[in-house]
Amino acid sequence: MTSPLVIFDLDGTLIHTAPDLMASLNHVLDLNGLAPVTFEDMTWLVGQGAKVMIERAWSHHGHPGSPEQLEAAFDAFLSHYAAEMPGKSEPYPGLISALDRLEADGMKLAVCTNKTEALARRLLDALGLTERFAAITGGDTFTVRKPHGDHILRTIELASARPGNAVMIGDSVNDILAAQNASVPAIAVPFGYSDKPVASFNPDIIIGHFDELDAQMVRQLIAARGKTG
Repeated sequence: MTSPLVIFDLDGTLIHTAPDLMASLNHVLDLNGLAPVTFEDMTWLVGQGAKVMIERAWSHHGHPGSPEQLEAAFDAFLSHYAAEMPGKSEPYPGLISALDRLEADGMKLAVCTNKTEALARRLLDALGLTERFAAITGGDTFTVRKPHGDHILRTIELASARPGNAVMIGDSVNDILAAQNASVPAIAVPFGYSDKPVASFNPDIIIGHFDELDAQMVRQLIAARGKTG
């Protein structure tokens, strides 16, 4: 039997990245003569990758942009973000201990994010976390991305695990919907970048701190899904 797999979203779940995402987005907005966004704005801007974040910020400011302008803005964002990495980004409290507990109990770990795979890997490299994950997939790794269930299912496949033996942890509706679309139990965290209460997405369970996450919780969720699936 394959080891259980615990899949994590990145921004707003594994890592508090909002300060650096905001700095790079504001850099792009400044290039367009637009006012900066605030941390409160990040709750609805983050979640679908940098291009969508830029588009949402432009729309918020009533700024029309052509596909060519979006590509230029995206390149400017990537250059600024990569140059500053890891910046102020850091793991959420209790995360490292939680990863240690899960690994000590024989569980595999993976990352499934809508951030580009290259940026995700670069950030995890900078924080010394890459080697902990059996698979790291981004919004451009496959032809689909969250909330499409195949983003999770293909991540599971890359990690040499089984869908019936995996859980997904995330902070946004995209994470929870992707888990539900993949028929994988969903654990939600309320400290990320969602503009709505995570309870409204109907996750299987909500944890307020990574101190609550352990192998027993993972196994119980997998067992419960097996009985109802």
